[in-house]
Amino acid sequence: MKATLWGTRGSLASPGPDTVRYGGNTSCVSVMGSEGTLLVLDAGTGMRCLGLNLPPDLRRADILLTQLHMDHIQGLPFFAPLRRPGVEVHLYGPASTTLSLRTRLMRYLSPPLFPVSLRELPVELHFHELPPEIVEIGEFTIKAQLIIHPNPTVGYRIESERAALAYIPDHEPALGAFTFPRSKEWTSGFDLAEGVDLLIHDCQYTRAEYRDRVGFGHSSLEQALGFAKLAAVKQLVTYHHDPSHSDDMIDNMLAKTTGELRPDFRVTPGMEGLEIVIGS
Repeated sequence: MKATLWGTRGSLASPGPDTVRYGGNTSCVSVMGSEGTLLVLDAGTGMRCLGLNLPPDLRRADILLTQLHMDHIQGLPFFAPLRRPGVEVHLYGPASTTLSLRTRLMRYLSPPLFPVSLRELPVELHFHELPPEIVEIGEFTIKAQLIIHPNPTVGYRIESERAALAYIPDHEPALGAFTFPRSKEWTSGFDLAEGVDLLIHDCQYTRAEYRDRVGFGHSSLEQALGFAKLAAVKQLVTYHHDPSHSDDMIDNMLAKTTGELRPDFRVTPGMEGLEIVIGS
């Protein structure tokens, strides 16, 4: 299983020399299986870059949305395979008690917000609302679970025969607790992350910033490390960087926090273009 990061910021970062290493595109990760199954996790602006790097003979793409906030769907209409006749595209996302996933996406992918409507795309579109069921896509088994973040939001656990990955880019598992709780049963997202080879997780705030942002649905770096420790993951990729944080600030945050907490798992800062192979 290979995961590739195409967007790592929480919202669009200002261009400049201090944002080069960690990029300015919003959430999008591709996961490629050993049998060639492609999963796309979220449709942020990084999705455009992903689409341009996919083979022209691609016949199917499965897009798993964690939520419908703008920074997670902005790249969807610019995904090149959506303009190729004959491509089969499956869109998964959190269910709503009022409107279907298709209807909610149509609010953005239609005039006057966008000139082309979903119904005008030449691809074969299928919509799937989550959770609760387990989804089988190619060689992958996928579990979706509602997590703590404003509006319906899900995280994903993706498993193959040899590896497991959890993708939880917007998440506040501690919800106001400045010391991370030890209860597995009461921790949001624990079942998704338990024992995975790779956890991609929200780490938007410093400890000081979080104190003024309790309930916003995001984690401090300390909380991300605490969550990863509780779930006994093998590797954590820090993700959803605050757009106001420069690359140097992110590096300093990581060095200081990992130096203090000394995690017993690998910690890797999420950079655009980063490729991680697990289960090989």
